Amino acid sequence: MKIAVPVMDDSLKMAGNAGHTPYFAIFNLKGGMFRSFELEGLRVNPKVAGEDQHDHDEHHTCEHGAEDVEHVKAHDTMADAIHDCDYLVVKMACKNTAKSMSNLGIKIKKYNGTEANAQKILMELAPQFT
Repeated sequence: MKIAVPVMDDSLKMAGNAGHTPYFAIFNLKGGMFRSFELEGLRVNPKVAGEDQHDHDEHHTCEHGAEDVEHVKAHDTMADAIHDCDYLVVKMACKNTAKSMSNLGIKIKKYNGTEANAQKILMELAPQFT
């Protein structure tokens, strides 16, 4: 099973908003009862490639609707970048991100805790991945 987490860089600090993350850390879930998460690598988020990196917090909202075709396509390219993942763990994701992920069968798992490191977040959520 593969799990994507939006991160700022190779420090694996989770980004506040999945749609604006510069990278996705891709982890492989290993084990049965005693689960572990192996980092496969980072993937660039093509939706924001070339933009200045800054962390949108959980209060940022996406005002773009389905009629904004270019914006929706940008979310689709983001989903395509992690098309082989089973889950996307987020602090926040807009309706366009959720729809793009759903279209590819990627389940969104919300994280409400205070941990910042992606690998530690996955350990907290480990029992929820089925």
